[in-house]
Amino acid sequence: MDTEYTHFFYDYLVALGTSETLAKYLNMLALLIILIVVVSIIDYVIRKLLRGTFSQFAAKSKTKFDDILVANKAPRNIAHIIPLLIVIEYVPVVFVDFPDFESFIKKSLEVFAIVLILWIVRSILNTLKDYLKTLPRLKDKPIDSYIQVFMIFAWIAGFMSAIAVITGIPFLKFLTGLGAISAVILLIFKDTILGFVASIQVSINDMVRIGDWITFEKYGADGDVIEITLATVKVQNFDKTITTIPTYALISDSFKNWRGMSDSGGRRIKRALFIKQNTIKYLTDDEVEKLKKVQLITEYLNSRQADIKSSNTRNDINKALLINGRNLTNFGVFRKYIDSYLKAHSAINKDMMIMVRQLAPTTQGIPLEIYTFSSDKRWANYEYIMADVFDHLIAALPYFDLEIFELPSNTSFKD
Repeated sequence: MDTEYTHFFYDYLVALGTSETLAKYLNMLALLIILIVVVSIIDYVIRKLLRGTFSQFAAKSKTKFDDILVANKAPRNIAHIIPLLIVIEYVPVVFVDFPDFESFIKKSLEVFAIVLILWIVRSILNTLKDYLKTLPRLKDKPIDSYIQVFMIFAWIAGFMSAIAVITGIPFLKFLTGLGAISAVILLIFKDTILGFVASIQVSINDMVRIGDWITFEKYGADGDVIEITLATVKVQNFDKTITTIPTYALISDSFKNWRGMSDSGGRRIKRALFIKQNTIKYLTDDEVEKLKKVQLITEYLNSRQADIKSSNTRNDINKALLINGRNLTNFGVFRKYIDSYLKAHSAINKDMMIMVRQLAPTTQGIPLEIYTFSSDKRWANYEYIMADVFDHLIAALPYFDLEIFELPSNTSFKD
C-alpha cells in the first residue's frame, strides 16, 4: 500500500510539530471524513441514476412488474452495493495505523453487506409476491406463505453467515456445528415448520383459497378468507370482526368450506314445517272437489281421483267408511302442492334436487321437510327467497285443513 497517500496528512501534521500519536488520529479522521463524503456522493448519484432508469423503463413497459419493483425500493437497495464495496476496499487505507480497529470495522461492514443482501432479496420477493397477486389465476393462492418460507430461509442463512463472520469460523464448519443444537432450533421454529407443511398441503389439496367462505366452529370463524400466510389464516367474519386461525389447524381440525356451494348452481334450502298429527285426515269427494280449485294441483287431483275410483270399483271396495280401499289425504295432497309450487317458483333451480319429504313423527308433530336449492346464492337474496317460500306455504296450510304445531302461549288459555 502506497504510504504517500495514506500518510499525507500525518506527514504534514508532523512537519508542523504535532505529536506522532495525535497526527495518526487526525490523519485517520481526515481520511475517514473524505471517504464518507466521497461514498455519500457516489451513493446519491448511483441511487438517482438507477431509480431514474428504472422509473423510465417502468413507465414505458406494459408489464406491472417493474412498477412494483420500484414501489418495493429494490433499485434503491441495489444502488448501495457499489458504495459499500468502495468502503470495504478503502477501509485499510483509512485505518492503516490501527489494525485492530480496521479488523472490527471490516467485520461490521461484512455483516452490513449480508443485511443489505437480505434487504435486496426481501425487496425482490415482495415484488414477486405483489406481482403474482395481480395474476387472475394466482389471486386466490397463498402466495404470502411461499414468500415467507423463502424469507425465513434467507434470514436463517444470513444470520448464520453473520455469526460466522463475527466469530471467524468458516461458514461450512459453523453450519455442521448446528447439528448439536438442532433440537432447540426445531423447538423454536415448531409453529413455522408446522405452518410451512400445512401451507403446502392446503395449496396442493386446494383446501382453502383467498375469498372462500369458511366456517370453523372451534375458532369461532364464519366468513371470508382474506389472507393466508405461513403461520396464520385471517377470516373476516360477517359481523366484520377478524378471526385468526393457525394454518396447521386447517389440516389437523375439521372445518367447512362453502366454495362447493358458491361454485354450484344453487344454495340449499332445507327447512321443515311441523304439522299437527290430529289435523291429518282422509279427504271426502266434496273436499277433493273443493281442492280442485287450487290450480297447481287440479290436473293431479283429476288424474289421481279417477285412478283411485277405478281401483276401488275394480276391487269392490266398500266406501261406506273412508278407511277402506285407496284414499287421498290432505297431508299427501299438500305435499304434492308444495312440490308443484317449488317447480313453478322462478327463484328455485329446476336442475337441482327438489324434494318434499315426511320425516319421522316427533312430540312436536310430523316434520314436512322442504329440500331444494335457490338459484340466487347471495345471502340476502337467499334468505328472501326462503322466507317467501315458507310465507306462502304457512298461509296455504288452512286450505288443506292442516295446522302447524305450536307450543301454547298465555293467550291459548284465555276464554
